Amino acid sequence: MPQRSISKCEHTATCLSSSPHAAIAGFRRQGKRQRLAAVKADNRGFPREDKLFFEEDDRAFPAPLLLPGDDLAGDPEDPQSLQQWLDGEHRNPVTAKQKTIYVVPSPQIDPDVDFMRTWTTPKCPDHELPAQPPSTKDVQEYLSAFYHGLPVKMMPPSTLRFIPWEEPKRKPWRKTGPQYLGLQSGNECVRIRSRTMSNGVYEGQVNLDDLLDVAISILPKDAYSLLILVDFDLYEDDEDEFVCGRAYGGSRVAVVSSARYNPKLDIIQNVERLHAWPASHCEKYMSACASTEPSAKRQKRSQVNSRGSQSSTLGLNSPAKDAVSVYRSLPEVDSSSSLLSALWLGRVCRTASHELGHCFGIAHCVYYACSMQGTASICEDARQPPYLCPVDLAKILCATSTSASQRYRALLAFCERPGNGDTHFFGPFATWMRSRLGQIKDST
Repeated sequence: MPQRSISKCEHTATCLSSSPHAAIAGFRRQGKRQRLAAVKADNRGFPREDKLFFEEDDRAFPAPLLLPGDDLAGDPEDPQSLQQWLDGEHRNPVTAKQKTIYVVPSPQIDPDVDFMRTWTTPKCPDHELPAQPPSTKDVQEYLSAFYHGLPVKMMPPSTLRFIPWEEPKRKPWRKTGPQYLGLQSGNECVRIRSRTMSNGVYEGQVNLDDLLDVAISILPKDAYSLLILVDFDLYEDDEDEFVCGRAYGGSRVAVVSSARYNPKLDIIQNVERLHAWPASHCEKYMSACASTEPSAKRQKRSQVNSRGSQSSTLGLNSPAKDAVSVYRSLPEVDSSSSLLSALWLGRVCRTASHELGHCFGIAHCVYYACSMQGTASICEDARQPPYLCPVDLAKILCATSTSASQRYRALLAFCERPGNGDTHFFGPFATWMRSRLGQIKDST
């Protein structure tokens, strides 16, 4: 649903709970004892330093944000503890022979289907500076840091190519079906459904399920998982307007589209930039969103607020506070093409790491604000953090056999690269990690 925008905000007060709307939506977060127990598992120990990263601290890990229309307000999944993840029947373990994550660039376009080139340009007014689309190389290097400990390789750009699909002649009485493309990989060609959109944001869309089938067919023998990055808009069912990505976790494949993350679409998609992460837990913003509810719900909300919401200005050495402080200090994101480009890249990196998380058998997170949270809209997506909560961090450390500090430092090095550090996604994330590492150092 549309969220109420705030033209100017200092983000001085932060609501560390899921918001008063959680009680209205019927969401009950796991208690502190349950959250602490969720990081423990039988016969699976961690070094003492890693255990420090699992300790609960709402100054670093607020509750999952829940606003009207969000994923947790609908049909939230059951929590998945570390033990449940380890015991999961459909989880694929990382092995010495299957440990590589592959990233596949968007398919090339054959001259005979040259019309597809227009499908990557949105039909909307040029109301701001142009942004550079995310490069597959940058996403691959981000994932190398996010899944530190495992090799992440990029497959050649020529791996996939769109070509014409020759359909057998139909009988004249049969209705015309979907429009088809061919997706060629080596000597193989797979039929891909597509559709044109006369009144859509993009002129054409490609079917996500068909791309996932292709991903399965090209999965190398040494692959743990494979991600196809595409610059086309995607859909699954006929009723879908669009979809940004999906994973077949058990099959270890995922597809992510960068199309809807284009900052040029933020206005028409009602994406909130001012209160994107890390400012998404801003108390003023959460109250404004809650005020869009019907009056009866607002009355109920005010009753819940007195006992269910925890407001805080946050203390010293607080990762959340420090990230917001850096975010506030940055210039308007639409003031330069480089800032817009970095924002676009950050959005794709967060979704790519999320979908690959499903390939590792990780379910949607309901414990904390976390990059593995589910999302019900492109608006909610922008409000979610790039970091892993303690429970999901423990799962990834088990899978990658690295340490928490090594992983944090690898991610920090990427976020601090020239061109990244002073931008709205990577700058606050780098600050959050430095502050979190400082917390751990102070506790030893």
